[in-house]
Amino acid sequence: MTSMVAYIGVSLVLFTLGAIGVCIRRNAIVVFMCIEMMLNAVNLAFVAFSKLQGNLDGQVAVFFVMVIAAAESAVGLAIIISVFRSIVSVETTDAAQLKW
Repeated sequence: MTSMVAYIGVSLVLFTLGAIGVCIRRNAIVVFMCIEMMLNAVNLAFVAFSKLQGNLDGQVAVFFVMVIAAAESAVGLAIIISVFRSIVSVETTDAAQLKW
C-alpha cells in the first residue's frame, strides 16, 4: 500500500513544476498547460487526504475542480485563439500589442 507521503510528494513535485513553468515560459499554451498541471496536483492532494480521512469529501471537491477546469480550458483556449488571430503569435510578451 502506498503511503500518504508518496502521494503528497508527487503532488508537490507536480505543483512545483507547474509553478516554475508558469513563471519561466512565454508561450501562452505552455503556460496554460502548466496551470492545468497545478490543478491536477491539487486534485491529487485532495484525493490523498480524502483517502486518509476515509470519506468522499475530497473526491467531491475534485469533481467540481475538474468541471471548473474544463470550463476554464474552453474559455482560455478561445481567448488564446482570438489573440493568435489578432497578432499571429501566442507569446505572452507579444500581448502588449493588444493595447487600445
